[in-house]
Amino acid sequence: MSGEQMTDWRLKLTPEQFHVCWEKGTERPYSGALLHNRKTGVYHCVCCDAPLFESKAKFDSGCGWPSFDREIPDAVRYEEDLSHGMRRIEIMCASCGSHLGHVFPDGPTETGQRFCVNSLSLGFNEAESGTVGK
Repeated sequence: MSGEQMTDWRLKLTPEQFHVCWEKGTERPYSGALLHNRKTGVYHCVCCDAPLFESKAKFDSGCGWPSFDREIPDAVRYEEDLSHGMRRIEIMCASCGSHLGHVFPDGPTETGQRFCVNSLSLGFNEAESGTVGK
């Protein structure tokens, strides 16, 4: 990403959002504004506004970050992450490439997936309920 693009993101996002989305940071567990959101709607990328997850896919995993059992089709990109001495699968917005979190194969639903997402990487639109991913 060019220096100019980074400057644009720094102007659009809060310092905390920039750290999570473009420096692959992580917000403190249980600190996210959307962790306990129970409203019906669609979660979007805070950077480019692309729809990522529907509220019907959200569940309480107890891990401290919003968790989803599936993404909206083709909304998320995957990449192996070997940082911090661990082997994980990083998830990024397929549209702009911003860091969202990680996906783990330990979800409680039929998908077996737990998308563990930073609240700071998400926006929420209650008005879009049931209109995406159909």
